[in-house]
Amino acid sequence: MTQKQTKLDEIENKILANNVTPELASSATQLVFGSGNPDAQIVIIGEAPGKKEDLLGQPFVGAAGKFLDEMLGTIGFERKDIYITNIVKYRPPNNRDPLPEEKSAFLPYLESQLEVIRPKLIITLGRHSLNCFLPDLIISKVHGQLQKFNERFLLPLYHPAAALYNGGLRQTLIEDFRQIPLILSNIK
Repeated sequence: MTQKQTKLDEIENKILANNVTPELASSATQLVFGSGNPDAQIVIIGEAPGKKEDLLGQPFVGAAGKFLDEMLGTIGFERKDIYITNIVKYRPPNNRDPLPEEKSAFLPYLESQLEVIRPKLIITLGRHSLNCFLPDLIISKVHGQLQKFNERFLLPLYHPAAALYNGGLRQTLIEDFRQIPLILSNIK
């Protein structure tokens, strides 16, 4: 086990020890912390686990996750090459949107994850994860456009689940995704 993985495990244990969002925790099956390569150049951040993620304890394993895997494949990446997590680490009841106080409760732990991994590029999926970092931006106006904040590079993309329900967004998301290798190569 690498030193980074050990640190990530410590952050996960802190969430449990600190009883973050006890109401949310009580309605979920388990904590869905994140998975992938602790040395990844890319960290992908969604909003919160869904039903399948809650059951399996892994982020993005449902239909949206399959679409994400397909898109990763088109740019020569697999899950083992990246790190995937969510802002909120417990499934909200009935897949409702995470509440502002739930997002803010988990944000310090997400920041800690990013400090350990130190990715070259952070990809936010959907408006909730984008707005945790850049609250004034609107996903429909900035998707696929590299943003810089706090010495970090962030690429806002539509959430794969939205693309599954809206065919027009699907092609947009695929095209935005295709830019990732070039964006990565241009980040020094």
